[in-house]
Amino acid sequence: MFDHDDALRALDQKIPLSDKLLAVHRVLRRKLDFIDRIAVAVYDPRSDTLKTYAHSSGSDDPLSRYEARLGDAPSLRDILAKGRPRVVNDLASFGGGHEHTRRIRAQGYGSSYTLPIYLNGNFFGYLFFNAYRKGVFDDAALSELDVFGHLISLAVASEVSEIRTLLASVRTASDMVHQRDFETGSHLDRMSNYAKLIAKELAASEGFGDEIIEHIFLFSVLHDVGKIGIPDGILLKNGKLSEAEFAVMKTHALKGREIIDAMLRHFGLEDLQHIDVLRNIAHHHHEAMDGSGYPDGLRGGDIPIEARIVAVADVFDALTSRRPYKAPWSNDEAFAKLLEIAGSKFDRNCVEALVRSRAEVERIQERFQDGRL
Repeated sequence: MFDHDDALRALDQKIPLSDKLLAVHRVLRRKLDFIDRIAVAVYDPRSDTLKTYAHSSGSDDPLSRYEARLGDAPSLRDILAKGRPRVVNDLASFGGGHEHTRRIRAQGYGSSYTLPIYLNGNFFGYLFFNAYRKGVFDDAALSELDVFGHLISLAVASEVSEIRTLLASVRTASDMVHQRDFETGSHLDRMSNYAKLIAKELAASEGFGDEIIEHIFLFSVLHDVGKIGIPDGILLKNGKLSEAEFAVMKTHALKGREIIDAMLRHFGLEDLQHIDVLRNIAHHHHEAMDGSGYPDGLRGGDIPIEARIVAVADVFDALTSRRPYKAPWSNDEAFAKLLEIAGSKFDRNCVEALVRSRAEVERIQERFQDGRL
């Protein structure tokens, strides 16, 4: 009676989306053994950006940590304009010349099938099936892939909708903080993008996949949510805080963790994948490599890497932004200061990753201007 094994039970489990893709890929290859890669790219409408998110192709990974503006990818825009998926049975003769197409061809893939993914009627990404062989996507194969494609889309939609639900509360809480604080939404935009730059630079050494990088980017905006619990007289003080006032200010890290835990309980999202990334960012972004930070006095590698990343991103933006009590520093001055105290206060690898990304840092500053030189 119970001998049958559900081949797709992984879709119902609380595991990373990449693991779900691998499970579906294994089942799919029993039917269509030429499918060599399944990949998901998610769309951020605020920046018109497509970002790689998960894939099932192992080391054959031409697009890891890749992102591009949808507006710069006409072949993908055409899929949305026509409202239909796209079949390319010979990538060598395909006219699309965008970088993602060139990378796929350079990897050796011969054909592809691309499905747009929607959530409640709203576009939020693409699902790609790739094969090294050419001419394999005939009507019979496409009928099979459409079924699997929609199953995968539902799994992606479930994860994305959970994250978006959480982010809606994140943004509400962050707005509440910054209604009372001198920091702005542009600060959050800059520092979260700096955090993503650092995470991408460290991806190889830290073993970060695209999911982790995206979660660091998304969750970094909530690093200071605990400031909701800090009295105005301390939070808004222009001058230097007294020792007693600073002791109160330092409690925002623990308060932030408590607020986040409460939010997760209220939304039923305690088991959301990678949610400890969010907890660690709020709780530990003021720890220091030499143990002099707070709230727990953690040292070196005991500090979660996501917190070390956000610490560097946050302080760099604070240094280079105008505040009521100071003029903005130049990038050179800020980089020099961070390098000076790297190893004692900040993770040297994180600092050097940001410095290496200077050109992209300047593009972020140009895009999200607010109180800067």
